[in-house]
Amino acid sequence: MIQHQQSKVVRNLLIAMLLLIVVFVIGTLGYHILGGPGYSWEDCFYMTFITIATIGYGEIVDVTHYEYGRLFTVFIGMSGIGVLGYVLSSFTAFMLESDLNDSWRRKKMLNKIAQLKDHYIVCGVGLVGSNVAHELEMTGRPFVIVEGEMTVILRYLDTHPEQFYVQGDATDNDVLLAAGVMHARGVFAVAHDDSANLVISLSAKHLNPNLRVVARCHDMKNAAKTRQVGADEIVSPDYSGGLSLVSAMVRPNVMNFMDDMLKSDSKLRMEEILIAASLVDKPLSVLYQENKDCMVLAIQRHGTWQFNPSSTQLLQEGDLMMVMTTPQGRSRLEQLIHGAG
Repeated sequence: MIQHQQSKVVRNLLIAMLLLIVVFVIGTLGYHILGGPGYSWEDCFYMTFITIATIGYGEIVDVTHYEYGRLFTVFIGMSGIGVLGYVLSSFTAFMLESDLNDSWRRKKMLNKIAQLKDHYIVCGVGLVGSNVAHELEMTGRPFVIVEGEMTVILRYLDTHPEQFYVQGDATDNDVLLAAGVMHARGVFAVAHDDSANLVISLSAKHLNPNLRVVARCHDMKNAAKTRQVGADEIVSPDYSGGLSLVSAMVRPNVMNFMDDMLKSDSKLRMEEILIAASLVDKPLSVLYQENKDCMVLAIQRHGTWQFNPSSTQLLQEGDLMMVMTTPQGRSRLEQLIHGAG
């Protein structure tokens, strides 16, 4: 979309310049015909120029002996001034859509990123990173992408023009700080290289020990090292993909259910919700008040899962609920938890 807007501005500028050239050609030819052989091509071109520019030096080429000679000058003047105005406006738009405007937009975007809290940072927006970003967007979670290649960012912005981004090396502390790592909830280290993801995990955890870091790892031999430097969770697309292939073979209906849920327009997802102290000894039913858009599947207590809990079950601080809900249902659930007293 951004590239389309830029190409439209360039096209308008080229059209404006072409029209200006056409006016000069018509004016020069017209004055040469009206003025006769006594005037050179240079005189005729100059007459066209001062007419369009409204300099007003006088009639360099005398066209008064023709009945409509001065009307031709009026025509050249009016059309030339109109086209010249079009050229200036197109050039102004071109300047605004170029580096000056781009710099202003980036500064404004960085100010908005600095105001974000509890967002996520996706370091790398390739095949895996773009899918991570898509899922965050589908579930209504704010995030910032960090990518070193501007061409990759522009390709993503074509379909997500309002997305916040920071161009730079995610292993650089300054880049992570610009992405708001100090106020972020989590970082996805999904660069193409395991060593880069290791450094991203180390840098992010060093800057903000409270955030959660999930790192992509191609070679499982690097998993332990990446976890040691700060990654809370390691995900190997190759390993997970192998398990998915087995599941697709031996339990196809389960896989179809999960795939349909992730691809559904309803944005239904499995979410985990942590119970706050304000809900201790209150029944599970309090979380269903005015919130029919969720279903509690299980509760984890002291490391043990309790499936299909009763609505009368009393909650305890630290309980972790596994809920199937929409983004709106999750938001309402969080409001009920934090609003309970």
